[in-house]
Amino acid sequence: MSTRARVECGTRARDGPAERVPHGRGGSGGEEWALVTRGRQDGRRPAATPLWLSGPLAGGGGRAATAGAGAAATGAGTTVRVDPLADLGPGEAQATVGAAPARSGPVLPGAGASLEEVAARAVELGLRRVELVAWRDLDDPEAGGSELHAHRVASLWARSGLDVHLSTSAVPGMAARARRDGYGVERRSGRYAVFPRTVARNLLRREPGRDGLVEVWNGMPFLSPLWARTPRVVFLHHVHAEMWRMVLPPALAAAGDLVERRLAPPLYRGSRIVTLSASSRAEIVSMLGLPAERVSVVPPGVDPVFAPGGTKSAEPLVVAVGRLVPVKRFDLLVDALAAVRARHPGLRAVIVGEGYERERLQARVRSHDAAGWLTMPGHLDQAALVDLYRRAWALVSHSQREGWGMTITEAAACGTPAVATRIAGHADAVEDGRTGLLVDGTTSMVRALDALLRDPERRERLARGALERAGRFTWEATAAGTLQALADEAATRARARG
Repeated sequence: MSTRARVECGTRARDGPAERVPHGRGGSGGEEWALVTRGRQDGRRPAATPLWLSGPLAGGGGRAATAGAGAAATGAGTTVRVDPLADLGPGEAQATVGAAPARSGPVLPGAGASLEEVAARAVELGLRRVELVAWRDLDDPEAGGSELHAHRVASLWARSGLDVHLSTSAVPGMAARARRDGYGVERRSGRYAVFPRTVARNLLRREPGRDGLVEVWNGMPFLSPLWARTPRVVFLHHVHAEMWRMVLPPALAAAGDLVERRLAPPLYRGSRIVTLSASSRAEIVSMLGLPAERVSVVPPGVDPVFAPGGTKSAEPLVVAVGRLVPVKRFDLLVDALAAVRARHPGLRAVIVGEGYERERLQARVRSHDAAGWLTMPGHLDQAALVDLYRRAWALVSHSQREGWGMTITEAAACGTPAVATRIAGHADAVEDGRTGLLVDGTTSMVRALDALLRDPERRERLARGALERAGRFTWEATAAGTLQALADEAATRARARG
């Protein structure tokens, strides 16, 4: 780790002063179980108590488990109904409800097993050294939620006693090898060469010193079913779909979509997939054709540093946080905010983040003559971001694709509700009408945000719901759930060997 501390938020790491951040405690789930934790109702972040949910129903906690089943969308503005059980027969659906599934061989010491207990079981199954392969590193300037998720999981696995290594692409100006928060990092090859290099390295060397593997499938897969022989899981946060056309020339976009939707899925039909939300799970099953019973849901955590405090802004303040890239649809958000400003002359808005769309977005802001009230400060340090979340009246997201939307739960943990597009991921991060509002496009966002800013009682009620629900999610629970999935794969192999 560099001499400066890493301050992580849902979009990407930020530089900030060195600070030790404590981790909450969580529970662990079985091979088809999601992990959430019950929160307190007094406004404080809790030491979490595990709550078990069955796999096809999993995606949040308590009432939140139904959020993904209610509605999701293939893109902002196009609403579809999503039923996580629609692809299962009646017997299969009933089998997922109730006690944890029985196992032979090593088992967890109970439904509320801690990360340490899950790690002990993993070691018992021979999972001492685990490698993660990922497209980008946390130190990459374009790192986002996927990289934060991998970092949190890797660091907590390492803290629990496992030998963890991350293999990823090179970062300009950064050493090829490093250690960060207890795990090793190897950064080699360019942004695109990392894929063939990883495949070649593993085909030429038989299991290079690992007992288990995690492939982070972020758009382009590493094709691990062709070369991995150890127990293996795949982190797949969401389907990229139209994202290819947003960022690549037509020929390359068509190639990316072909690989994601046609060529790769047959290879991964036997793989254990771990995703963040029930609504993302539904899209993975329907759009990629992967077996529902092989897709598990483990929601992301929320760092305890995101907590309520201070006072709300005296004037309406709306905040958005994310990488400035096309899929986040900040251009449409700027249009929506300009329309809301016409109804609320005191409105101020802040878009936090960096990315290659900055100049285009700044031009959009100028076209609305909004530079005096809509600011784009770039990356903020930890203290500034937490303060902004706390003062904001609402967190807004016009994103078109998300696996979850971690900035939504970060803001919620600070007592700020969200207004977000009704897409897979958001459909679980926001419990519509209780922790925030889901909308079906720009016009719908304008109406919802306008109404919310006019109604202090509703804002307060949504803020209480958001705060309570955010307290259910911890990174330790996420680390336990993802490690449980890998341990279950190891147990299955052990049983097959007799």
